[in-house]
Amino acid sequence: MANVVLVGSQWGDEGKGKITDMISKKTDVVVRYQGGNNAGHTVVVEEGKFKLHLIPSGILYEDTTCVIANGVVIDPAVLLEEIESLNDRGVKVNDFHISSNAHVIMPYHRQLDQMEEARKGNGKIGTTGRGIGPVYMDKIGRFGIKIGDLLNEEVLREKLEATLELKNSILTEVYDADTFDIDKLVTEYLEYGKQLKEYITDTSYLVNQAIKQDKNVLFEGAQGTLLDIDHGTYPYVTSSNPTAGGACTGAGVGPTKIDSVLGIVKAYTTRVGAGPFPTELTGEMGEIIRKQGQEFGTTTGRPRRCGWLDATIVRYAARVNGLTSMAVTKLDVLDGLEKVKVCTGYKYKGKTLEEFPTDQRVLSGCEPIYEEFDGWDEDTSQIREYDNLPENAKIYLNRLSELVGVKISILSIGPKREETIVIDGFVD
Repeated sequence: MANVVLVGSQWGDEGKGKITDMISKKTDVVVRYQGGNNAGHTVVVEEGKFKLHLIPSGILYEDTTCVIANGVVIDPAVLLEEIESLNDRGVKVNDFHISSNAHVIMPYHRQLDQMEEARKGNGKIGTTGRGIGPVYMDKIGRFGIKIGDLLNEEVLREKLEATLELKNSILTEVYDADTFDIDKLVTEYLEYGKQLKEYITDTSYLVNQAIKQDKNVLFEGAQGTLLDIDHGTYPYVTSSNPTAGGACTGAGVGPTKIDSVLGIVKAYTTRVGAGPFPTELTGEMGEIIRKQGQEFGTTTGRPRRCGWLDATIVRYAARVNGLTSMAVTKLDVLDGLEKVKVCTGYKYKGKTLEEFPTDQRVLSGCEPIYEEFDGWDEDTSQIREYDNLPENAKIYLNRLSELVGVKISILSIGPKREETIVIDGFVD
C-alpha cells in the first residue's frame, strides 16, 4: 500500500472516516495533515459509533501510530476531551503524537469567528464558529501561538502580549465586546501544555523516519476538495488545503514520498453552509436522500444540502489532486430509487461547460446536464462481491469511473466496517 493521501472529492462529508478506519488496519502510521475540530469523522465498529474531530481514525487500532501534524489547528480543550472520551471507552491513546508546530486555537479566535459571522448577516459563509479561520489568519500573519509554545511560559506570555493588544482592541472598538486577560490565558494554556506534553514532538521527523523504514503511511485530510482555500468554491471554503498537495506542507514530507491518492466520492452530492450547488435537490427527493443517508453534520448536527452526483466536480477533484483511484461511499442510500441521475456538465448562458468553472458567479448561474439511469431495488448493504451488485448499480458506477477517468477501488455500502467491497485489492 505504501504512502497514500486520502482526500474528499466533493464538499466534504464523503465518508472519509470509515475508509480511513478500513485502510488503517493495514497502515503503520495515520497522519491528520490539516483542518481543525470544525470537521468530524464518524466510524462505526463493534464497540459502537465513534465521532472523531481531531484524532485520526486509526486510533481504533492498537498497533497504528497516529499523528496530528503541523498543518492542523488545535483547540487543546477539545483535544483533551477527545482523548478522555476515547480512554473512557477503552481505546488507549498511547502511540499518539502532536506536532510542536501545530497552531493553537485561542478563546479570542472563537469569539471573533462567531462575531464576524454574525456581522455578515445574509452574506455569512456558514462557518462552525470554532475559531478555525481566525487562527489560520494569525498563522499567516505570523503572530500565532504554537503547541510547542504551551511548554514555555516566557515564550507564551511574550507572544500573547504581542497579539492581545490587537485582539482586545478589535473586540472593544469593533464589536463592543469583553476583552481577554493575559494572566488567565497564560495559566489556562500552560496547564493544557502540561497535559499534552507527553504527545508533543517533531512529527515531520517522525513521519519521514517511518517512510524511510518502508512503513505504510496514510495521510488523512478533513473537509473536501471544493472547500480548499485555493481550489474550492471561494469564499465558501475552509481556511486550509484539504487537497492532496496539502498533505506535503501539512505533514512536512516531500511530494516524492507520496505513492498514490485515493479520492473519496459519495454516490450523490452533499454540501453544508452557503454557496452555489448546481445539482441541489430542494424538494421531496432531496429530503428522501437526506433521511436515508442520515445527512447531518458530525460536528454541528446541521442538515446537509443534498443533490445528485456531480461528475463534473469529481473530475475536477481528480485533476487538482492527481487521483489514482476512488472509493465510492453510500451507494446503499440510492437503493430503491426508481431513477438516479449523474451530472456530466453544465449549461451556462447557452454554452455547454464540461469543466468545473472556478468563477463562482458563473457556477451560480449553471444548470446541470444530467444523464438518467434506471435504479435498483436490491439491498446493496448485504452484498460483498462487486459482481453480485445489481446490474443497474454497476452501470451507474462504471459510468462514473468513465466520466472521471479514474478507477474505483473501494465501494462502501453501509457504515459498518464489513459493509465494504474491495474491488482491486487496494488495501491487501
